[in-house]
Order: sequence, then C-alpha cells, then structure tokens
Amino acid sequence: MMGALAITGCGDTPADMRVKGIVWQADDATTRPAGDWDLLGAHELLIQWIVVDETAFVPHTGWREARQLPDFERIGREPWARNVILGLAGYMDERRARANVEKLAEMSAPLARLPLGLHVTGYYFPVEIDPTWRDAPNAFARALGKLPRPLWVTVYDSANVGAQTLADWLASWLPGDVGIFFQDGCGVDARVPRVAREYLDVLASRLGKDRVRVIAEAFRPSARGGFRSASADELRAQLTEYGGYGVYLFDGPHYVSAALTRALAPRAAKRRDAATAATAGRHGISSVPSD
Repeated sequence: MMGALAITGCGDTPADMRVKGIVWQADDATTRPAGDWDLLGAHELLIQWIVVDETAFVPHTGWREARQLPDFERIGREPWARNVILGLAGYMDERRARANVEKLAEMSAPLARLPLGLHVTGYYFPVEIDPTWRDAPNAFARALGKLPRPLWVTVYDSANVGAQTLADWLASWLPGDVGIFFQDGCGVDARVPRVAREYLDVLASRLGKDRVRVIAEAFRPSARGGFRSASADELRAQLTEYGGYGVYLFDGPHYVSAALTRALAPRAAKRRDAATAATAGRHGISSVPSD
C-alpha cells in the first residue's frame, strides 16, 4: 500500500500511520541499521549512497573502505528492506557533488553491478537538484545518461519558486524515465505539510504520478543547534497529508527510533506485543517436562 493511510479501528488509540519506505543515510554511526519500521508498513529501503566522499560502505570498489561495513545480507532479510533502491556514489557537500556530477556518475555505474544480497528494485543518484542549479539541465542530464535504470533522484525547492515553476523546469529537461523524490521541506521549516502536498499534486500532474514520491523529513531544528527527531504529532501532520503517494521517512536510523515508530503505529505495536507474548507463553508451556 502506497502513501500514508490511516488505519481506522478501535477505542481511543490513534490510527496507525503508513509509509512505503525508509531512507538510510549511511555513515559510520549507522552501519548496523535496525528498527521496527515495518510496523508502519515500510517494506522498501532507500539507501542514500554506498560510496560517499570516496569512502565505500561495500567491499571491492577500489575506494577506501569505511571502518565497519554493513551486513547487507542481514539487512536484505529485514521486513523493512524487502525491496531496496540502491544509492550509488556521492559527496556529502552539495557544491562539491554538483561540481563533480559527471565524475560521480562514472563512479556510480560499476557500483550498480556489485552483488550485495539485496533485492534491488531501482537505483538512486545522490546529487540533489533544485532550480538554483543553473547547469543542471546540461551537466546533470549528461550524467544521468551514464546510469542504470530504474533511476531516481531527489528534488527540492529551497528558493520557493513554487510548485508549477518547479514542475515546468523539471519537465523541460529531466529524462522521462527518471523518477523523483520530492523533499517536503518540513524538517527545515521551508513549508508546512499542506503546501508540500500541493507540490506533490502539481508535480504528479506535470510529470506523471508514477514518477513522483515524497521524502517526509523526520527531523526538526533543535534549540541547541543541529536537528532533533520530529515528534509523533509533527510526523502525523506530514503523513496524514500525503495519502496516495509513496512516502519515505528521512531518515530511519538517525531520527525514527523504536519509541517514535510505536507512537506512530500504536495498534500494530500492540498486535506485535500480543503475538510476542503468546509465542513466549507457548514456549514456556512446552518447556515444562512431562511426568
């Protein structure tokens, strides 16, 4: 089921929120991603990159390897990673990434052929685009021609040019076989969920709905600097608006804890707890020796 659909049900327990996937921005702190994100319906993992700043999170690339490599075979067995959109090569710094976009495409192409034990359903090129990047219709478009399909990229609107202007700009040059993840901007207070939904509808109308998915930013500015996890109420406001679209939470390992997941899907959490307790009870009974 795509989109953030509320499951109606019993009592005063809030409805469960639903998402299609989780984003994982791989770094040294999250090489062992774990969570209960499938309680939310997540079954697709978007890995932002497997090589970043010329450091590889996978073996046999020719680049220096991260201090600890993820166990991708284990990750591929997780219910929230039944399908994977595999991010390729990028740079953390956006300006550096854009200045080297064709180099990154050349680095990325062989990465798509690595055997990782994942059910890869598509690829993601981690160079983000917005209308302030004047050379995107040239340099970025050339880079996309070197990459495998199905292919996805991220789009945002920091300049607030508006949904129609953004959609028209993308339609004028983005290849028709490339899908977009639209960053909703809620995590940086760029817009409220209702306006983000308006962007989605305009983008879907202009580009085709099958090419448009949404990144729900699961973070907010912290009073102490940096970012904190969004609250359950903040995320509910986002997810409720995005029904009918494929929603991906950014990002699971850093911002969507077990407690936050359970607050967003309390009914699914209760069902899992009950099933776990029943299983434990059966094991307890079976462990009693017979006379």
